[in-house]
Amino acid sequence: MISKLTGHAIECRINAEDPANNFMPCPGKIEELNLPGGFGVRVDTHIYPGYKISPYYDSMVAKLITYGNNRAEAISRMRRALDEFYVAPIKTTIPLHQQILENSLFVEGKISTHFLEKISLGGENK
Repeated sequence: MISKLTGHAIECRINAEDPANNFMPCPGKIEELNLPGGFGVRVDTHIYPGYKISPYYDSMVAKLITYGNNRAEAISRMRRALDEFYVAPIKTTIPLHQQILENSLFVEGKISTHFLEKISLGGENK
């Protein structure tokens, strides 16, 4: 039996990195943590308050996945989930994901493999 694919999903990989500083790794101890939740939101992680992020391993600390009936709904849920996701005092890629989700080119699906380079340079339509 073949299932029909429906809906739209988005995944954001949350890394302990500073996007404003050339994605410099940000190891350290997590003192505060709030994980998002709700319908259509999934978080895969191993972190907890008190967890120490090592400088010797991959900097990914979580995968945040949202699902919606369409792209707009998945984006809306991801925006809310990213707003709820809080990790302190380390820097993460959460602000970068928020920037991406607010970008009109991303929202319209007009992106390429060079998208991140373009927005990292400060211009939405460079």
